[in-house]
Amino acid sequence: MFQELLEKIGRALEAHDIAYMVIGGQAVLVYGEPRLTKDIDVTLAKEPEEVEEVIEAVNKMRLDILVDDPDGFVSQTYVLPTQEPSSGIRVDFIFSSSDYERQAIRRARSVRIGKALVRVAAPEDVIIHKIIAGRPRDLEDTKGVLLKNPDVDTEYIRRWLGNFEQALSQPFLRRFEEVLKQTQKRKENLEGG
Repeated sequence: MFQELLEKIGRALEAHDIAYMVIGGQAVLVYGEPRLTKDIDVTLAKEPEEVEEVIEAVNKMRLDILVDDPDGFVSQTYVLPTQEPSSGIRVDFIFSSSDYERQAIRRARSVRIGKALVRVAAPEDVIIHKIIAGRPRDLEDTKGVLLKNPDVDTEYIRRWLGNFEQALSQPFLRRFEEVLKQTQKRKENLEGG
């Protein structure tokens, strides 16, 4: 069901000329280790004021909007929560206005999912999102992405994490370096064992 839904999302957003990238667990499935995920997160190159255009695309996808006042909810949270009615799969459309998100959307890769090309965040941007989230599951996801994509641009990752660290006063760079070190140890163990 996820594959069909991702195809539908990709087609509808392309038809409405809405730049986007799939992030979160679905992006991890593309670049990292298989894992269970119950939802789809999509970042849009749209401001909250452009919610009506997104609602039009959501209606074409036949997704149910989960809030009574989408305009008000999106203006407060930058998220439009929806659900595919037959499967119950949640799809969150995340509005973005930051330079980082816009750049990440431009860097997204077209990945064939079923019969459609779907824009998925680049591995570096998946890692940045996961390091910032910082939950144990996110850090494990990061290790999986690093193991399967050893040629990621670590300087790009460090540069953006450094910017976020300054802005949010969080130890993102230290967290990334620790995950990088753990991933290297895991890789050595896999190669040696």
